[in-house]
Amino acid sequence: MLGNEVFVVEAARTPFGRSHPEKGWFRDTHPNDLLGAVYRELLGRSGIAPGVVEDIVIGCTAPFGEQSRNIARNAWLQEGYPPEVPATVLDRRCGSAQTAIEMASALIASGVHDVVLAGGVEHMGHVPMNSPVKISELYGDPWTARMWERYDFVPQGESAELIAERWDLSREEMDEFAVRSHRLAAEAITAGRLDAEIIPWGLDGGSRTSDQTVRPGTDLAALAGLRTAFRKENGRITAGSSSPISDGAAGVLLASGTAVDEYGLRARARIVDHTTVGVDPVIMLTGPIPATHKLLERNGMSVGDIDLFEVNEAFSSVVLAWERELKPDPDRVNVNGGAIALGHPVGATGARLIATTVAEMERRDVEFGLVTMCCGGGLGTGTLLQRVS
Repeated sequence: MLGNEVFVVEAARTPFGRSHPEKGWFRDTHPNDLLGAVYRELLGRSGIAPGVVEDIVIGCTAPFGEQSRNIARNAWLQEGYPPEVPATVLDRRCGSAQTAIEMASALIASGVHDVVLAGGVEHMGHVPMNSPVKISELYGDPWTARMWERYDFVPQGESAELIAERWDLSREEMDEFAVRSHRLAAEAITAGRLDAEIIPWGLDGGSRTSDQTVRPGTDLAALAGLRTAFRKENGRITAGSSSPISDGAAGVLLASGTAVDEYGLRARARIVDHTTVGVDPVIMLTGPIPATHKLLERNGMSVGDIDLFEVNEAFSSVVLAWERELKPDPDRVNVNGGAIALGHPVGATGARLIATTVAEMERRDVEFGLVTMCCGGGLGTGTLLQRVS
């Protein structure tokens, strides 16, 4: 990547809770509090003074209600941090947090800033993902007649079905992948492999150090009994092979080499390169395929050069189609499970993927990790990371 080197100094996230009005862990928690906890953790781990942060970039796909009026700034002020530090919110659908990190990285690479905090937040229990569409009755529809003339838009679940059709993915194959996600996530939790990224959260008299939606006992028989979620006839995608609606926040602290030296920070990984691509907005969820190809080709690398892949599990079909095209070693893909088990608070997941990858590269003592996500509307994000030994 051209410009100054950019380093991931710290990365952390809250546990991810189920979006449920009665059983959800964060049912009584304001999203400001989720994001504020991430701010506190990143600053506390790094030891850096809050006033040293030069900007904050946070992703959020539904900046309405509790998440409106610049939640990035609101959470910072709520924590009592210096008002001189600016903040902004962006929306690139599911890739919002990853894009926030990429934009923060670009600010440092360009020399504009030396220390930037980036990440994302989404409380899908309080502010549903379709909130912008619901208020269209009051303020207008985002999709005009001219857009409908060009594209026959469909919901994301239908896009997942279209991917299953195009790559001839069976329901059984997608269920098997979902079982794998829950198994690997449960194993990672038991072994403490997610401890490095999760902020312990006091709740109901105890401390939560894992995610609410992981189901260790998930098996093929249980998933086979589920109804299809998006098609009544000839459907293949179920709730079991889809990521659950979730609440949570995640973030990273980025710094230039100059700032690492000046403030005595620990450079954990280098952001080698990043990209965003556009794809057909109807099938919409194929973006990780060209995003991965673009990063590898631009950096003269092959799939075999990457030690760890994190491909967001919005649906089983998304990752399986990516695997069909890229042909990676499956034992290097989502090694601690993914969003099907851990949850997918859409505006925050990209930062969770970065945090997971950095921690796992350190644990395995490997060099390269690649993170990629599909995004609503036909987008794909990708980030190439190199561990700093």
